[in-house]
Amino acid sequence: MSDIETIMRTAPVIPVIVVDDVDHAVPLARALVAGGLKVLEVTLRTPAALDAIRAMKSVDGAIVGAGTVTNPTQLQQAIDAGSEFIVSPGLTEPLGKAAVASGVPFLPGIANAGDIMRGLDMGLNHFKFFPAMASGGLPALKALAAPFGQCKFCPTGGIGLDTAPQWLAFDPVLCVGGSWVSPKGAPDPAMIQALAHEAAGLGR
Repeated sequence: MSDIETIMRTAPVIPVIVVDDVDHAVPLARALVAGGLKVLEVTLRTPAALDAIRAMKSVDGAIVGAGTVTNPTQLQQAIDAGSEFIVSPGLTEPLGKAAVASGVPFLPGIANAGDIMRGLDMGLNHFKFFPAMASGGLPALKALAAPFGQCKFCPTGGIGLDTAPQWLAFDPVLCVGGSWVSPKGAPDPAMIQALAHEAAGLGR
C-alpha cells in the first residue's frame, strides 16, 4: 500500500483496536481479515501495542498501522515496528512535518477548519474527523467539508454499525473508524469475524 487513499478505500470500516495482551493480536487480526476488514489500526494506548503491530504483520492480507500517534517519537517507534500507515487524533506541526518527511501514509485527526488548513499547508488532504460525534456529527462534517472539496475523510469516535451507513453515504467520506468490530479483551474469533463481515458489507 503506497498511499493513504488506497488504504482508506480498502474497506468501509477501519477497526480501531486496543490490545492489552500481545497473545491476542494474531487471532484478532486473522478474524478481522477473514471477515473482510484488512486495514487494522492498532492504537498506541497500551504497552503491548508496538509488539501487537509486529505480530499482526505476520497475518496474510493484513494492512497494519498505528493509531493514537501524537508526536514524532511515537511516529518513529510505530514505523520501526512495521506500521504501514499512521493515524493521529490531531495534527501538530512537528508530527505533521515528521510524518510527511517519512513518506508513510498519514491520516491526521481534524475537528475544525483551522486543522484542515494546517494540514493542507503541509500537503495533506486526507483526514480523520475526530471525535466525530462529539464534534457535531455528520452535520458538522458536511459544513466543514463544503469549503474543502479536495479533502477526504474517515470519521471516527462514537460511530457504530447503526450510524456508519449515514456517514458512508456522504461522498467525501471514504471509510469510518470503529471499535465495535474489535471488542477489548480475549478475542472470540467467530464473533469478531461475523462483526467484520457485517461491517465489510456496509460499502456503497
